[in-house]
Amino acid sequence: SLSHTHTQAEGRHFFSQFGHFSANLASLRGTRKAFFPVVEIWVTVFWKKQGASWLDLCVPVLCTLSVASAFCPCAAWNSDRSNSLPFGYRISRIQCDCFVSIMAASEERVERPSLPLSPYNRLAVLARHLDFSSFSSCSVLEPSIAYYQETAPVAGGGKGLLTVIDNRTGKKYEIEISEGGTVKATDLKKITAGGDGNGLKLYDPGYLNTAPVRSSISYIDGDNGILRYRGYPIDELAEKSTYLDVAYLLMYGNLPTKDQLTDWEAAIAQHSAVPGGVLDVIASLPHDAHPMGMLVGAISALSCFHPDANPALRGQDLYKSKAIQDKQIVRVLGKVPTLAASIYLHMAGRHPVAPSNHLSYSENFLYMLDSFGDKSYRPNPRIARALDILFILHAEHEMNCSTSAARHLASSGVDIYTTLAGATGALYGPLHGGANEAVLKMLNEIGSIEKVPGFLEEVKNKKRKLSGFGHRVYKNYDPRAKVIKKLADEVFSIVGRDPLIEIAVALEAAALSDEYFVTRKLYPNVDFYSGLIYRALGFPAEFFTVLFAIPRMAGYLAHWKESLNDPDTKIMRPQQWYTGVWLRHYTPIDNRSIQNEADKLGQISISNATRRRRAGVGV
Repeated sequence: SLSHTHTQAEGRHFFSQFGHFSANLASLRGTRKAFFPVVEIWVTVFWKKQGASWLDLCVPVLCTLSVASAFCPCAAWNSDRSNSLPFGYRISRIQCDCFVSIMAASEERVERPSLPLSPYNRLAVLARHLDFSSFSSCSVLEPSIAYYQETAPVAGGGKGLLTVIDNRTGKKYEIEISEGGTVKATDLKKITAGGDGNGLKLYDPGYLNTAPVRSSISYIDGDNGILRYRGYPIDELAEKSTYLDVAYLLMYGNLPTKDQLTDWEAAIAQHSAVPGGVLDVIASLPHDAHPMGMLVGAISALSCFHPDANPALRGQDLYKSKAIQDKQIVRVLGKVPTLAASIYLHMAGRHPVAPSNHLSYSENFLYMLDSFGDKSYRPNPRIARALDILFILHAEHEMNCSTSAARHLASSGVDIYTTLAGATGALYGPLHGGANEAVLKMLNEIGSIEKVPGFLEEVKNKKRKLSGFGHRVYKNYDPRAKVIKKLADEVFSIVGRDPLIEIAVALEAAALSDEYFVTRKLYPNVDFYSGLIYRALGFPAEFFTVLFAIPRMAGYLAHWKESLNDPDTKIMRPQQWYTGVWLRHYTPIDNRSIQNEADKLGQISISNATRRRRAGVGV
């Protein structure tokens, strides 16, 4: 069959997929009893079905060998290298020989169209969820090796000197490169060429390549799909940790001991009650107001009820006290879920429920939503765990828009509650925290699986927007999206399968098999499946961003704490590139004229009630 079926390119494409499949079997290491059932499953799925080909057979065979190499370490083809790699990539000599033989045989064959992506082609179905980029030989393994690389790569090439020659003046400048691969923007000020006498400035809209802070809280490698909190991979934390465990890690740099975690949880629970005046603020707002607007107002109101934490009242050195810092941290982590639950109940026309001190963080939040005040009520533990995992995934994400806003505000010395209200306001934006709402709207607009191809064509023709795909940072599959996708099945098994999930799966599969989206590195991000989970759990779409804001408080607080203890922290005051008129003199009002249509005040709409009032006659 080798002489008539597949080409060398297809074989390479297959091997790229095989690399991922081998990694997925890594969890079987040390579980010899699981080995033979896995072999049987692979053979059953790939060989016994109608239309099986040599490529179909190679997947179970090579994956079987991959598992075998785990149980027989002596089979590793390069013991020095293989011992330093994660289990899934310990490729045996037999596997490599098999692949070389396949490639040699297929290299001489006639080219044919690529594999059809039909539901009956097992390799194609699995490949839909993987990277279709071109790979050569075994290079497909490199991204995952980087994922588990024990030694940190040298950032930006490391420390050194940058020589700059200004062609305008012929002058040469030496600029120091830090060990982090950065140059100080202020060093460019010494590069002058007459004119106004000012040196060079960096023009960087959106801060695409500007690092205003040094941070040790989280690390992102967008090209390899890596997200780590304090060095821990996000998938490990999601699998093994809890939200408060992770929040402690983000705040203080290490995972807590058992006693530390107990004290941490107790302190947060102790500060979970909200002042009655803040609840009155929520109650005074319209029921149909956006919950994020309510949350921003409620967090800001906390500032008024905690004057002991306000540097404007207690002095700008207030936050130099670690005790003061820590008290605000547990206050915020304890009170924000209570605020969010109160907002949810207000939207439903119900009274707020007091928090419980005897439940986990996620359980307490669900208790306030669903107990109706019944103190014996206990949320479903599996749903609480699913929510806890979502909280972990959303806890921190480096210098994003809202975290940057938190850093900006904190640099002025304002109180932590005003800082967090501003950060929450930034998160409110549809381009940031509100993106998962847009995903749901998009899936509803598509309506059915049959309409997915037509929708994607409209996206390619710039007629529609594809929400939930692509990311400012990730140029690979968002690692959080991988965890959420698995979590969706767990949630659906409890509350039922959302009909939109079928459209979502079909949309993802079609997009990841389309060269247009793959070449642009448009992979599903964290928003793509999280909205479906929240919807399946019964939350209205407008509440999704609140569920994002609750866990993100840990990230904001960690950055706030870090900024307070960073000697480089200064009030943030970016420069600008002025493009306006250089000089004009005042013109008396009678001598002025309209310069252009843009100067006119636009037509402001008038309500019918206003028209009715204007139609009347004053007495």
